[in-house]
Amino acid sequence: MALLIARNRNYRLLFSAAAVSSLGDGVSLLALPWLATLVTRDALLIAAVTAAGRLPWFVFSLPAGVLTDRGDRRRMMARADLASCLLTFGIVALILRLPALPLPGGALPWIAALSALTFLLGTAEVLHENAAQTILPEMVPHPDLEQANSQIWSVQQVMKAFVGPPLAGALIALAVPAPFAFDAASFALAGLAVWCIALPVRQTLPASRGFWREFGEGARWLIAHRPILQLALMLGVLNLVSAMATTALVIYAQELLGLDAARYGLLLTAGAAGGVAGGLTAHWVARRLGQGRTLALALALMPFPYLALWLGHSVTVAALALFAEVVAGMLWNVVTVSLRQRAVPPPLLGRVNSLYRFFGWGMMPLGALLAGGLIAALTPVLGRPEALRSLYLLAAVAMGAMLAYAAVALRVEERG
Repeated sequence: MALLIARNRNYRLLFSAAAVSSLGDGVSLLALPWLATLVTRDALLIAAVTAAGRLPWFVFSLPAGVLTDRGDRRRMMARADLASCLLTFGIVALILRLPALPLPGGALPWIAALSALTFLLGTAEVLHENAAQTILPEMVPHPDLEQANSQIWSVQQVMKAFVGPPLAGALIALAVPAPFAFDAASFALAGLAVWCIALPVRQTLPASRGFWREFGEGARWLIAHRPILQLALMLGVLNLVSAMATTALVIYAQELLGLDAARYGLLLTAGAAGGVAGGLTAHWVARRLGQGRTLALALALMPFPYLALWLGHSVTVAALALFAEVVAGMLWNVVTVSLRQRAVPPPLLGRVNSLYRFFGWGMMPLGALLAGGLIAALTPVLGRPEALRSLYLLAAVAMGAMLAYAAVALRVEERG
């Protein structure tokens, strides 16, 4: 890791920005749903807050791709970070206006306001993340893409899921607004690091060509390259299931495992450990097994964490499940992102990335809402504990179906 960071200033700055902003994301990853549970115990309203943050991937991914290919990607990332900083301070202001927590009643207006801020934060995230994945091949040689992606994904996991959640638990214990103030500061530092990146001025696309014409070029490329399209559609299912499981986890941890905010943060560090293990070894595994076999291995691992959460009822089982889930996700992400960055022509990369993530990430708000709806619908029939567990059985079945589909239909061309 040190060699790539040491010899490439631009990559070093991008890596640093990813590390800092991911630490803030890790804090809000725990703090935001926990705040929602303080405002209401309604599973559907809690899920709505999570869904609001993911909805922009469905709404704004496509225009974000055109903007990414048309303009200055570095400026887009820095401005998105600045907007995220201001919006996160908006959450602090909202908390300061709340009555005493836990809220005794009248939760809907507060959940609506929190969801609106989360939606705007998600919009900034769409712009930032699409530009970040598109800009990486401009600063890293193609043979180093797996290594670069692996390192960035690893540090994001360390900060987002290993350091961030326990820190969030401590900050919540100090004061409910504290984790959000910390997250706002992390966005400001990340934006400064991105602003310092120095790249040659890109030849921008003429605005007169029009949105639909430029969008159509990316869409035609994606449709013509079947394996990339298949991976995008599969990612949609995988992320729908993951969002469903993650949304239910905060309630699962409180009601079935009896965890408070600090111990829930520690539980999430198990996923971070899996992220580190998967991220640091993904490029090594891909080099030895090949891209296709690595994806098959990732898919084969994915059902087991959800089966464990369905069958188990202990913190240890949950921790091992989160570890395995994130290892599998890291293997999938490093291979598919690097494959896409290498295969797509640079002038089209922003638009193809946005389409890919429209299918892949656009399903996440549906997964979050599906979790809340299923819990609400199944609780009168099965009881609350079994309703929560049943989500993980459904998730395991869906992941098994993806493995079967890949075995029959997916063919990835190996890198020479």
